[in-house]
Amino acid sequence: MRAGRKLWWFYLIALIVFLVDQVSKKWIERNLGPGDRIEVLGDFFVITFIKNPGAAFGILKEQTVFFLIVTIVVVAGIIWYMHRTHRTSGPLPPLGLALILGGAIGNFVDRAIYGEVVDFLQFTFGTWVFPIFNLADTGITVGVGLLLLDALLAFARKDDRKGRDEAGREGDRPGEEHPQFDG
Repeated sequence: MRAGRKLWWFYLIALIVFLVDQVSKKWIERNLGPGDRIEVLGDFFVITFIKNPGAAFGILKEQTVFFLIVTIVVVAGIIWYMHRTHRTSGPLPPLGLALILGGAIGNFVDRAIYGEVVDFLQFTFGTWVFPIFNLADTGITVGVGLLLLDALLAFARKDDRKGRDEAGREGDRPGEEHPQFDG
């Protein structure tokens, strides 16, 4: 029963990311014109409405078909992976993948319908302006961050177990031989 709940929450989180992304983009389109700006925290955080025909940060402009194909493959891969591993994974991979899935589908819908995505979140650090992005991009980025965090934690756990195993062998009696396995 618990594994089924994990999969249910996975799809619910992806749906929430998708809906929040879509609602925020529609609000921006209805209330701002392209290029309009709303200062939220001075120059540090500004809502700036742009239409982006490319990928993250405006790269690969006008490659809509390519992005649609890549997104279909990624979404299918995420769904396949979750159905295969949801019973054995910890909490971070499903959460990260759900955020990525919701964000990927959010940008996919915009590209499929309009050939571009609405971006509007702009941050400035001193004189450097971070490329404008949207909430789907945020879901994808946070999701990837969670997957990286999980990988680092798994590596640390493995390293910790290895250290405990080696410490246990150091306490053996002199002259006692133990087979050692690499791997």
